[in-house]
Amino acid sequence: MQKKKILIFIDWYLPGYKAGGPIQSVANLVAHLKDEFEFSIITRDTDYCETVPYPIVKSDEWNTLTNGIKVFYISQNNLTRNIIKKLIRKSDFDVVYLNGIYSYYFTLLPLFYLRKKHDKRVVVAARGMFAESALNVKKTKKTFFLRAIRILRLFDKVLFHATNEIEKNDIRKTMGELFEVLTAANLPQKNTLEKLPHRVKVSGELHMVNIARIAPEKNLLVALKILKNVKSNVSFDFYGPVYNQDYWKECQSAMPELPANVKVSYRGSLDSEKVLPVLSTYHCMFMPTQGENFGHIILQALMTGCPLIISDQTPWKQLQDKKIGWDLSLSNLTDFAKHIDLLSEMNQSDFDALSTNAFHFAKQYLENPEILEQNRRLFA
Repeated sequence: MQKKKILIFIDWYLPGYKAGGPIQSVANLVAHLKDEFEFSIITRDTDYCETVPYPIVKSDEWNTLTNGIKVFYISQNNLTRNIIKKLIRKSDFDVVYLNGIYSYYFTLLPLFYLRKKHDKRVVVAARGMFAESALNVKKTKKTFFLRAIRILRLFDKVLFHATNEIEKNDIRKTMGELFEVLTAANLPQKNTLEKLPHRVKVSGELHMVNIARIAPEKNLLVALKILKNVKSNVSFDFYGPVYNQDYWKECQSAMPELPANVKVSYRGSLDSEKVLPVLSTYHCMFMPTQGENFGHIILQALMTGCPLIISDQTPWKQLQDKKIGWDLSLSNLTDFAKHIDLLSEMNQSDFDALSTNAFHFAKQYLENPEILEQNRRLFA
């Protein structure tokens, strides 16, 4: 039986990693389903916030990756309406999978040129862009954009991909009840750790980590504000590309104001292949984010047995009941500081129990066959 052909448009893809979740989501989807579907991907030849092309790819032509997936990397000079139109016209596909709603070249133009291909299914991954927290960033521009696409009816015949029921409701609230929305949880990373990493835990000390782009919605500045009220000896390392320079300057100004018992270090961007080994060395993922529609890094932390102290604005809920961490309200920042101190005071035995719970929780998620079936339905 011939495989169904899926054509994916995405602004950034492997070997890039600085755009975070969307790259991970698509890479995981392809890794899990490449034996059942034939994937082709169209993307840029640079990473997020970069201008230098990847040295290991050939720009403006089809490349075949080591896993057999075909990827067309478009150079900045050739990223035009014509190249998008030409690629759609010359590509053989059954389904088009678009990522996000705002990208001119990788969502809006493909939608425009696909209007006459009535026999092709078009799936648009919302990627958290309809969440209230996301819509409130640059709110005036986004309100104008959403009004414009309703008038142009550009999204009228697409299937929206939501990763959970909350996102499904967000899409319908913004776009209208008549839009077709299919819920399929994001697939996890296929390569996992076989054993729970051992961490030495001394009572009164805590080593925390955050891996996310440096932007207001990720709340690094709030994390630093929380750390002002921590009483125990903690270190906090954070990784990620600087997306917003003005925001980064605010964060840099806040760091010298921290008490002597808190050590903070910026470690730069982190290649995706190094994420699990790095997470394996920390006691806690500290991430008071304004919102995540999934949060791959949260799952990756759990995969290494790294407990969580995160906000309640993600799909990962009731962490305390599951004994894998805490999801806390951003309206009470002192509660974050109290739980950091609580985790810091844990001895080796109590910490090991928390870490083991996190590792086994992630293992159960990874082995859930329903998630794979949900994603198959996107292309059915």
